[in-house]
Amino acid sequence: MKFSLSWLKDHLDTDESLERLADKLTMIGLEVEGIEDKAKLLKPFSIAQIISAEQHPNADRLRVCKVDTGAGEPLQVVCGAPNARAGLKTVFAAPGTYIPAKDFTISVGTIRGVESQGMMCSAGELALPDGIDGIIELPADAPVGVSYAEWAKLGDPVLDINLTPNRQDCAGVRGIARDLAAADMGRLIDHAIKPIRGEFPCPVKVAVEDDKLCPGFAMRLVRGVKNGPSPEWLQQRLTSIGLRPINALVDITNYLTFDRSRPLHVFDAAKVKGDLTVRAARDGETLLALDGKTYTLDPKVCVIADETGVESLAGIMGGEASGCSAETTDVLIESALWNEINIAQTGRRLGINSDARYRFERGVDPAFMVPGLELATKLVLEFCGGTPSEIVVVGNPFGDDRLIDFPLAEVKRLAGIDVALPEARRILSRLGFMVAGSGQTVKVAIPSWRSDVHGKADLVEEIVRIVGVDKVPLTPFERGENPRKPVLTPIQLRTRRAKRALAARGLVEAVNWSFISKPQAALFGGGQPELALANPIASDLSDMRPSLLPGLIAAAQANADRGNSDLALFEVGQVFKGDQPQDQFVAASGVRHGFASSKGLGRHWSGAAPADAFDAKADAFAVLAAAGCPMQALQIVTGKALPGWLHPGRSGAIQIGPQNVLGYFGELHPRALEALHADGPLLAFEVILDRIPEGKQKATRAKPTLELSAFHPVSRDFAFIVDRSVRAGDIVRAAQGVDKKLITGVAVFDVYEGKGIDEAKKSVGIAVTIQPRDKTLTDQEIDAIGGKIVAEVTKKTGGVLRG
Repeated sequence: MKFSLSWLKDHLDTDESLERLADKLTMIGLEVEGIEDKAKLLKPFSIAQIISAEQHPNADRLRVCKVDTGAGEPLQVVCGAPNARAGLKTVFAAPGTYIPAKDFTISVGTIRGVESQGMMCSAGELALPDGIDGIIELPADAPVGVSYAEWAKLGDPVLDINLTPNRQDCAGVRGIARDLAAADMGRLIDHAIKPIRGEFPCPVKVAVEDDKLCPGFAMRLVRGVKNGPSPEWLQQRLTSIGLRPINALVDITNYLTFDRSRPLHVFDAAKVKGDLTVRAARDGETLLALDGKTYTLDPKVCVIADETGVESLAGIMGGEASGCSAETTDVLIESALWNEINIAQTGRRLGINSDARYRFERGVDPAFMVPGLELATKLVLEFCGGTPSEIVVVGNPFGDDRLIDFPLAEVKRLAGIDVALPEARRILSRLGFMVAGSGQTVKVAIPSWRSDVHGKADLVEEIVRIVGVDKVPLTPFERGENPRKPVLTPIQLRTRRAKRALAARGLVEAVNWSFISKPQAALFGGGQPELALANPIASDLSDMRPSLLPGLIAAAQANADRGNSDLALFEVGQVFKGDQPQDQFVAASGVRHGFASSKGLGRHWSGAAPADAFDAKADAFAVLAAAGCPMQALQIVTGKALPGWLHPGRSGAIQIGPQNVLGYFGELHPRALEALHADGPLLAFEVILDRIPEGKQKATRAKPTLELSAFHPVSRDFAFIVDRSVRAGDIVRAAQGVDKKLITGVAVFDVYEGKGIDEAKKSVGIAVTIQPRDKTLTDQEIDAIGGKIVAEVTKKTGGVLRG
């Protein structure tokens, strides 16, 4: 909701500064999102006159203009505007001027071989409403050399507030002024609306077929109007908030929409045939609306129609056929109440967002339906002349009366602050509520424009926001003797941590359907009849997914088909192994394709590595570590433990013993890729977060300590010749088990198969880090540890130290 400071002062008598008003608006719940000061923004732009405009020698659509800027010798400017001509006064930007709407700074340049020393500006380039095609045209009496913003009176700051859906009353400047007056920021100016006596009966009748769609309708005819431009002050009001003035009749309706949150509509009476009917549209009816688009309607849309057909989309937008123009002499002014839900549904169905829809779908003041029509009539008579008819009213023009019994103790109970009855009465009265009674419980009548107030808590909110939310005391929660219980469950914590860990590794999160096709489900261990959907939304979404990978693989292939083949995706979500609650698990899965390895994404001049099984393994281990899995207990197994969708020689299963398989990683099997219509190689992993063992709830007696040794660590390398079937992890664990206190690290640095090694063997090199604790180790002690390592590896794996 935008409004200018001078517009606000039409309703609020105040001497407060702009900054104070903005701060108070935010404090009372009308958050100020921005303040636009066009005078400051457009200060460098000045008024200039084109002395001559000659054809550009090298371009048909450009002109070379001599421009008098009032600052000395005329400047040469190359201009492409179709209306650039000698004698025209316009807006000029000198070199060094920032153009707000285009986000660039003007400089002296050469255009098609001709130097240009500035720029003549269009309204769009100055972020002003666009009126014509080309540069701004100013009247002949505009003074050359004067600041354009000062001459155009653009020194009126515009505030933009973030209006919450419940504050429909503040969709008009009057409602905002009322709130500020209640907060002691000024006095609300009384603008009494006097009824205008009709000179003759309105010849056009109105029938409402469904009062649920239209609870109230008011209309009158004004004959003999002379439609033309609206007054300058009104044009400035509309221009300041980004609306383009059209003509007096249309500008009046736009003005009242923002001034009083009362949308109206005007029909050219000469174009309306017969009487009007408010009804549901018929199937196939169409309307060419004022936005130039033709809409096809259905019976769920409420319309205003005459004898020939639809003339207006009720509460949203009028039709072009009955719109007012400069030739309009008789005008029908309509002010109505519409069903909020129907307006919202119609606007959403037709894709129309209008200022009228914005207000009607939130609810407008029912009691202002007729006064709004009277005010519009007054402005029409003032600007355009004419003779008004009597008002035709159908339905209820007042709305329902609402009373609330309000105990004043509710303010203390709900907000924790004491507000005396006189203060509460003053606040509510200034907001438009009527308070009766002097005891601890009073009766409060709700004003017609506050349809959001329904109960005692709403009245407390009104009092507290005016008194000041900052006055609510800070009250700590009573924690008692026991610590507060965690808000998130273990699986919720694991889910969050898994997402963060995978995002940190460069994977992008995807969210897929929980349904996949039956062949895909069967490929990943699903497809059981109990997991088939009774009413699938599509034939290829027939079964609950037993794995997250089919959806991720489909997403990866869709990206690859569109040229984005180097990508890594992950998803954390539900998988279904059966139709019982205990068969539903939370999994974390991911895929890598192309050059999306953990070493970097995509091709690069310094080198690029395609993703491999070790990237998928690292992703899975990152999830497990983040989720609190005991990493020292993990085992990697192959062979029969692997599912059929993984390549048997380039994959592994992660488990803590054979009874608890946590997940899988590796390259997808070519048969699986073919069944999924995906291009390989494709690396994937899947971890079941529910299967990770819970950590100990109670702390052990031993207190954790950070032990920093003062002695330098020692590193020794060992190379063992072992059978090809021996896993490097078994060698690492054997070496680590020799002395867990002294041996702080074991890492594989080399695997060799080839010349000099038996075909059934391989050489595995490990680096062992020995960290002395109490003293510097002698060579004999280090050699003794080395001997134990060789003996333990030989015992556990059959490996022989390589010579």
